[in-house]
Amino acid sequence: MAEPIPVEDVAASEIAVAQSAGEASPVRVVERFMEFLRRGDLDEAVALLAQDVRYENVGLPTVRGRERVRRLFARAYAAGGGFDVTIHTICADGASVLTERTDYLTFRRLHARLWVCGRFDVRDGQIVLWRDYFDFLDVNKGLLRGLLGVLLPALRVRLPSQA
Repeated sequence: MAEPIPVEDVAASEIAVAQSAGEASPVRVVERFMEFLRRGDLDEAVALLAQDVRYENVGLPTVRGRERVRRLFARAYAAGGGFDVTIHTICADGASVLTERTDYLTFRRLHARLWVCGRFDVRDGQIVLWRDYFDFLDVNKGLLRGLLGVLLPALRVRLPSQA
């Protein structure tokens, strides 16, 4: 099995060059989107979303529209939230990109690690669908470990950017 490629290996200069060159391959759009979220650069991340984007976490309510997604993430970041990611596999079939990844969600001292599969549909260099699938048992285990890590820092999940 190939080693996962941490998103932080995508240099800022590479992202800027790709954008200025108009590179809009669906895989690169998704990689850049994840990198911007990881860095907390919400404006750049949201710029890669179509106005009418659908953000779906299967089993939870769908968020429709770029500005609603922006508000959702802005509230999370403003409240001390953060995001990191390791993409294990990314591939595309036409405009659809599939990711297998580990998401690291933080809220102040709470760090939770979650396994996620995502589908992104890209049209004209913008994400029109972002659908994540995850196992609720895995989410609950990640949150429980995160809560234990608040009390016992030795159990705290290490973020890829801090490893």
